[in-house]
Amino acid sequence: MIQTDQNQIREFADKRSKRAEAILQKGEPQLLDEFTYLVPSQFDSSKKYKVTHIDAYSCECQDFERRCKGKGLYCKHIKAILLFEKLKTSYEVEEKIKPEIELIIEKPLNDCCPYCSSKNIIKFGTRKTQIGEKQRFNCKDCQKKFVLSPIKNIKGNAKLVCLAMDCYYKGLSYRDIADQFKQFYGLDLHHETIRRWVLRFVKVMEKYSKTIQPKNVTNIWHADETMVRTKKGNRKVGADYEYKWNVMDKGTQFLLASEVSGHTRSKKDAQKVMTEAYRQNGKIPYQIITDKLPSYQDGIRKTFRNWGNERKVKHTSILGRRKQINNNAIENHHTHQKEFEKIRRGINETQTY
Repeated sequence: MIQTDQNQIREFADKRSKRAEAILQKGEPQLLDEFTYLVPSQFDSSKKYKVTHIDAYSCECQDFERRCKGKGLYCKHIKAILLFEKLKTSYEVEEKIKPEIELIIEKPLNDCCPYCSSKNIIKFGTRKTQIGEKQRFNCKDCQKKFVLSPIKNIKGNAKLVCLAMDCYYKGLSYRDIADQFKQFYGLDLHHETIRRWVLRFVKVMEKYSKTIQPKNVTNIWHADETMVRTKKGNRKVGADYEYKWNVMDKGTQFLLASEVSGHTRSKKDAQKVMTEAYRQNGKIPYQIITDKLPSYQDGIRKTFRNWGNERKVKHTSILGRRKQINNNAIENHHTHQKEFEKIRRGINETQTY
């Protein structure tokens, strides 16, 4: 009986996917705001359905209300949005990669020889590689021949590495990135090559990101915590999850702090992330918006000495979604974060990803 029900669910899901493709063939969905789309009806062109995505997808059609809501299923309109966003991402990646792949470095990056630091260099043919040709140079002083590149000992150039990492952090897997390069540009890159690029240069990016100082930040912060699935531990309930705390500036949506506290949500954990956000921002905020977790109140008090008649920070704790004051900005950040984790079925090290 259970097997029959699963087969029926799978059959309905396949039908909805085909209908979603038919909907997209008639035209693109209309974007109303950051969280809302208008999807045209499959049969009645004058009728449209509103699809929203904040914490989860929802649709106002009868199929979603009767058969999908609360069951983890998607109607054809939601599937159309998912397919549209996937195709849109692939198109953006293609448009961005195409001119970069065709680019060949025509002049030295630092205008000097890497051996003797002489600037008396000229072009000296090209070097053929599996990903294309690289410009070679000859030094007239030491007679050395070389290829100038900001990144050494890799199968590719700096542009290709940056594009691969950009695709990875937009949600594509290693194999998806390798498949993109192979299908459209004839570049035969193994997915392990891309994985090594990510592992190598993510450390460089992490060090650089910590030196960035946000500009034009507002005095209002959003703070929230979310559960991050890890690949460590056993499969007991809660054993393979850790809590990740994030603090974001409201105006610029700059992530001021991100800390992992393991399996706890104590006031010390809240104080730690607030201290890091204060260090990054350099000044005390006017208001911090959080949920009703009691740890935030104690963490904010101890970090900013926020007690008595000298309250320096206005702490607004909310429950649910309110129209005037809400925590939607950081909730949306967590939504994208969970989509990133879902493709990878968890992560190994929450501190550095």
